[in-house]
Amino acid sequence: MIKRTFKSLYILSFLFVTIHNVYCQKKWTILSERLLFNNPPFKACHASTIAETKNGEIVVACFGGAYEGNKDVAIWTGKISPDGSVVPKQAADGIESDTLRYPCWNPVLFTKKNGTLVLFYKIGPNPRTWQGLYKVSTDQGATWSNATRLPKGILGPIKNKPVQLKDGTILCPSSVEFTDEHWKVFIEKTDENLTSWTSIPVDTATKFDVIQPSILFYGGKKLQILCRSKQGNIIQSRSNDNGKSWSSLSKTELLNPNSGTDAVTLKNGKQLIVYNPDVPGKEWFNNRANLKVAISEDGEKWQDILTLEHGTTEEFSYPAVIQTSDGLIHITYTFNRSNIKHVVIREQ
Repeated sequence: MIKRTFKSLYILSFLFVTIHNVYCQKKWTILSERLLFNNPPFKACHASTIAETKNGEIVVACFGGAYEGNKDVAIWTGKISPDGSVVPKQAADGIESDTLRYPCWNPVLFTKKNGTLVLFYKIGPNPRTWQGLYKVSTDQGATWSNATRLPKGILGPIKNKPVQLKDGTILCPSSVEFTDEHWKVFIEKTDENLTSWTSIPVDTATKFDVIQPSILFYGGKKLQILCRSKQGNIIQSRSNDNGKSWSSLSKTELLNPNSGTDAVTLKNGKQLIVYNPDVPGKEWFNNRANLKVAISEDGEKWQDILTLEHGTTEEFSYPAVIQTSDGLIHITYTFNRSNIKHVVIREQ
């Protein structure tokens, strides 16, 4: 009798979870999706970023050139037009002199509370020796200032957007790849004018190889970072003091095939992440053909709500995600290295 009751409870629990999962997925809708560039002036592009300007326009950026790491790779930006397309314009390059040019890497757009739009990016021969720079725009991305180099030892946000605290402090999620065997994350703290910089370590004794964190809010002074890793899962750390100190790194239940993710805290307090949901492959570019969106209330238990891509050998990777002032969620990501795809979703 006890075994029968336990079995019945197990079946009911399974049905409840299944129905709950289906209900959660049905609550979310893809409103639009399209490739941004009709006739891009580059052969390949990657590492998109997205921001909303103070007047409600959507600006995107990516790096583009012959191929990743080639000297002609520059930073391209543009506004999303009413028809959903973008005419990319070159905003930055890696020209150092008449005889020296480096490729550009990983742009990150960020709108400060005062409305100034910032474009962070990197230049250098590779991610192990690159240096951080930024430009600013006071006309919502129409024009950009001259480049400012970040202080020695400061890289700026490596892939994902900074966050700004109530007191104006800006936290940039950063990381380094010293060698192919050793990666680590840290937080770079600066003021609203980007003049004073401090690097805050995260679990320097960890055995996890992690880069490219995202920062999430949990009310009060509680924060969480979610990181790309080589260990097969998205890795996390927590802070209870607005990022001044961080807990030991630990695994989440989300898989990660050594591919970039991005996450955002929604206006309703829930957390949302866009990620590749497969196990690691033999090479870094394996298992990036599936791309999903998941949500969580506590950053521990995650529920997939949408499948953005379900491919085989293609690359759909390096997502960027924001929630705009109208409540919609905008996602951009690399579309097979030839274009950037823009998807808009909402909760019913």
